[in-house]
Amino acid sequence: MSITVESILKRNNQKGITLVEVLVALLVLSIGLVGLAALQVTGLRFNHSAYLRTQSTVLAYDIIDSMRVNRDQARAGGYLIAIGANKTASTCCSPAQLAAADIIAWKTNLAARLPQGDGAITSLATGTTRVVQVTIQWTENRGEITGTQVLTVEAEI
Repeated sequence: MSITVESILKRNNQKGITLVEVLVALLVLSIGLVGLAALQVTGLRFNHSAYLRTQSTVLAYDIIDSMRVNRDQARAGGYLIAIGANKTASTCCSPAQLAAADIIAWKTNLAARLPQGDGAITSLATGTTRVVQVTIQWTENRGEITGTQVLTVEAEI
């Protein structure tokens, strides 16, 4: 093996990486990071939407449990209320006053925990079966789902 000047020059020309290669690598990395950032934002939006649905479900079952505690008043219609309607505060603790206090607390929780949250309770009673329908609505402005969202739960009391 003989070492010539040409072989030494060829080895010297192949050292390191060029600035163009570094810039191309940074461009590819940047595009990947922008994609990850967009994915993160989308994930946060859908996570918040799932959070609101969970809150509405918890609040629906909360008022249903309150109705089961005060079953006679619930069966008599003391818990029926429309969306947008409010009960006035009353002192406790007759069954009717307890129902009014439960509805006030429920409506307050809806407004506090859900954006523009509101709810209604309607009776679906037929014969001896006492079924109520709890409807909760809120405004969703994140993710691909926008506008008023509604959750409806039916339960026998």
